[in-house]
Amino acid sequence: MPTPVHELDLVEIDVFGLDRSELLDAFEAARARHWLARVSLGFAVTRYDDVAAVLRDRRFHSALAALPGIAGVDGPMQERQQRSILALEGPEHSRLRRLAAPAFTPKATDRLRPFMRTVVNGLVDRVAAAGRCDLVADICEPYPIPIICELLGAPKEDWKLFSGWATDIFRIFNNDIANDRPAIEAAMRELDSYVRAMIEERRRTPADDLLSRMIAVEEEGDRLSTDELVMMTEAVLMAGTDTTRNQLACSVALFTEHPDQWARLAADPSLASRAVEETMRYLGTVRATMRIASEDIVLHDVELPAGTLVMTSLAAANRDGGVWEDPHRFDIDRPATTDPQLTFGSGVHYCLGAALARAELQEALPILARRMPDLAVDGTIEWKPPTVGIWGPAALPLRFGAGQQ
Repeated sequence: MPTPVHELDLVEIDVFGLDRSELLDAFEAARARHWLARVSLGFAVTRYDDVAAVLRDRRFHSALAALPGIAGVDGPMQERQQRSILALEGPEHSRLRRLAAPAFTPKATDRLRPFMRTVVNGLVDRVAAAGRCDLVADICEPYPIPIICELLGAPKEDWKLFSGWATDIFRIFNNDIANDRPAIEAAMRELDSYVRAMIEERRRTPADDLLSRMIAVEEEGDRLSTDELVMMTEAVLMAGTDTTRNQLACSVALFTEHPDQWARLAADPSLASRAVEETMRYLGTVRATMRIASEDIVLHDVELPAGTLVMTSLAAANRDGGVWEDPHRFDIDRPATTDPQLTFGSGVHYCLGAALARAELQEALPILARRMPDLAVDGTIEWKPPTVGIWGPAALPLRFGAGQQ
């Protein structure tokens, strides 16, 4: 007979009260004792194989749709979250992924790589002479928005609008929905109105952009509705903006502790792909994701009742010594494994914009390494609180030498 999960004697971990190093140590100690740990909202899995298994098990649903309800928020915001591709499940989710996927292939995003390089170089040009910058404010924050706007076909004069909407909509991951609700809902309404106008224009006059391609996608007579196109555009904004901003800052912060590897990347840009995967494994911006049991589920002879919240610790899984040799060593020359880093997730909710995010990071890091040699922290890195879902430095003051143009 399986053991009910609530009857287990499990290690309790305060996921919001520990810093990242303490949390990794706590999860490592916990998984040596049991494959589950107890956390404030439910339970956590920390071993790589178990995290991957939960993410790939369709009986575990995304908890994103439940977050507003958990925070006591209802109405339009809750309904909107429940209709997002990030929260949908089953045939409806599969249909949207199938229709949208061709627009997000590596081939589809590769055409933006020259533009990515232009944007990064332009941002570095502004700070190169001074030899100092706050990487977050000067590079990371402004970097992804022009690329998303180029992808969607939005004009340059509207980049700031998109940046503001992205910042406010991402407050939904800050674990303070009750207070952030007005800003989130206002940004959603404004983005909704803007995108509907774009859709109407693209239907009249198609262009060479993602929105036109999503409008044109058809499979056996099935097309995306206007409401679905609006939702997918918002998903693109989320997938390609805040994650990239924070991951780029996390990656560069990590390289300041490893100047020899920063110099290697500058000398050999072909290491970019490995550098991206290793920085995302070692210090990923998405530290965990929540799932909810849609029915009574038995795993490893443990019964998880329907409604049980399960936190998959991506950060802990990415440091599992059963998968990576010497997992606490950062090494961009680390040989590739058959098990990928899990910061993009896994299973049916694997990040739809992963190819875009990878391309943005692969283009940015070698340029920064080449143009910002002798990189060092110029003060103190200010990290976002652990309650923030998409996490990274809030401020990253740097100094650097004169690099190549």
